[in-house]
Amino acid sequence: MLILGIDPGTHTGIASYINGKLMNLATVAPIDIAECIEATRPARVVFEDSRLESYTWTSIKSRPAALKMARNVGEVDAWCKLIVAICAKLDIPAHGISPKGKGAKVDAARFAEITGWSGASNEHTRDAAMVAYPYRNAK
Repeated sequence: MLILGIDPGTHTGIASYINGKLMNLATVAPIDIAECIEATRPARVVFEDSRLESYTWTSIKSRPAALKMARNVGEVDAWCKLIVAICAKLDIPAHGISPKGKGAKVDAARFAEITGWSGASNEHTRDAAMVAYPYRNAK
């Protein structure tokens, strides 16, 4: 049984759990999200959903930088909507987890301890894996 974890963003992280074991990590462009879901037809998709946060934490002081961040968050929100729509079309259960609900980012060493993954990873693939980790055995 395949569970797909997704961390949507400019560099979208994808994590594949098969029968509870982390089997693959990949980074794809947002345009490839639909293809990944359609090609693998997972039993479930779990994704980090920025729309579930009531506000964005930022210490940005300049207005132009704050506006750029707002545009970036808006893009991620749109990709979250896309994931939900693709999964609905394919009748695949999908649900989002808030960034806060996912928990803090983990470095490669801690990630290996938690998941048993010994291959290469990056911030995006680790986030994708961690968002799906609690559901890796779900049906």
